[in-house]
Amino acid sequence: MSDCAPTIMWFRDDLRLADNSALCDATSRGPVVCLYVHDPAFPLGGAEKWWLHGALSALDHDLRAQGGQLCIMAGDTHESVSWLVGQVSARAVVWNRRYGPHGRQVDAEIKATLKARGIDACSHPGNMLHEPWQVRTRQGTPFRVFTPWWRAMQAKGPPLPPLPAPDRPAFAVVPSVVRDRLVTPGDLGLLPVRPDWAQGLRAQWQPGEGAAHARLDAFIAEQVHGYSTQRELPAQPATSGLSPSLRFGHVSSRQIWHAVDATGQGDQDIACFLSEVGWRDFAHATLFDFPDLGTRNLRPEYDAMPWRHDPAALRAWQMGKTGYPIIDAGMRELWHTGWMHNRVRMVVASFLTKHLLLDWRVGAAWFADTLVDADAASNPFNWQWVAGCGLDAAPYFRIFNPVSQGEKFDPAGEYVRQWLPEIAHLSDKHIHAPWKAGSSAPRGYPAPIVDLAGARARALAAWKTL
Repeated sequence: MSDCAPTIMWFRDDLRLADNSALCDATSRGPVVCLYVHDPAFPLGGAEKWWLHGALSALDHDLRAQGGQLCIMAGDTHESVSWLVGQVSARAVVWNRRYGPHGRQVDAEIKATLKARGIDACSHPGNMLHEPWQVRTRQGTPFRVFTPWWRAMQAKGPPLPPLPAPDRPAFAVVPSVVRDRLVTPGDLGLLPVRPDWAQGLRAQWQPGEGAAHARLDAFIAEQVHGYSTQRELPAQPATSGLSPSLRFGHVSSRQIWHAVDATGQGDQDIACFLSEVGWRDFAHATLFDFPDLGTRNLRPEYDAMPWRHDPAALRAWQMGKTGYPIIDAGMRELWHTGWMHNRVRMVVASFLTKHLLLDWRVGAAWFADTLVDADAASNPFNWQWVAGCGLDAAPYFRIFNPVSQGEKFDPAGEYVRQWLPEIAHLSDKHIHAPWKAGSSAPRGYPAPIVDLAGARARALAAWKTL
């Protein structure tokens, strides 16, 4: 094989140039062809599709600034990679690992096919602080509780320093037969058209590596100090907003870790924030060890939970019309921006699985379609945590009261007033319980769809049958 034969850098959920182990490997071998395959076998939610359009455009822009381009293909992954290898006479294909069952299966099949053809196929550490199999109990088994996992992860020492972006990479010439098959992000039909529901997403987010690092820098400069006390307040801009950038790999966990850990600002705040980065890694490690995380209760006794079927209640929850302001504000924030504050995520998930007694998988499916940061690990992992059926889960009898949660974490009603203008005139006393406002109660806002005390008793009775 010619020494000038190119290496294919296969991008997936790692749409960045810096701290990209596979890209560094590819550029060290000689000329590179950069590939992304949009495969319908890997379905995305509506908000994820919107983000992916911007992410692919941003990565292509960054590659073109260095003299290359992102070759985007649509169709079956195995066929696309194999075809491109033949068309460019590639010597190798490299990629960063992914940890979900379908992705791992496809990667293993492609690696076997390429090696049978004499093509080098090399996978690299993905977007985690440490690989899942590197953090184990003394017996070599997966951790099932976060705190001991976190201690074991920290005991391994800091993650490796992030890699710089390749300096002056060489790009192979893309032959015309390949260019004829390539598509643009616009050709993939990722953006909503009729109706165009993405106005709020455009106002809130900018996909891409540059925007991710700008957000990280702003968080370190303005928000990490005080994070441990302010992060629970949804009206305050106290969280990093980096979750969608992590989801699509514009920034890596290692980059975040080393950037935040180097600031020296408030040990408690840094420790709290880094533990949240660790929680994400714990979710991905759980998906690696329990591939059916998204469909099966990790605590099998919950297979007997008598979940209800109530389409009307589900629709009210989805549309932010439950009559409980903190719930409705969160669901409307989600619909408008593709994101929801973490404290509110827990409250709305508790309300669905406990007060409404609806299956957590129904809620996870809605989040998967509407969140820009939904992924196959964190989304079901967190839903199982709230529902009580996952690893290290909150006990089922811990049922968040949406009124008291609103009063505790949004005491002045700023968050609720932002998303529910129809009740913005209410006093702080009534903003989280509008039905108590008497003559001031808003006419356009729904009455509560469920009695909290009765629904709580029903949930506990169901739990006791397990």
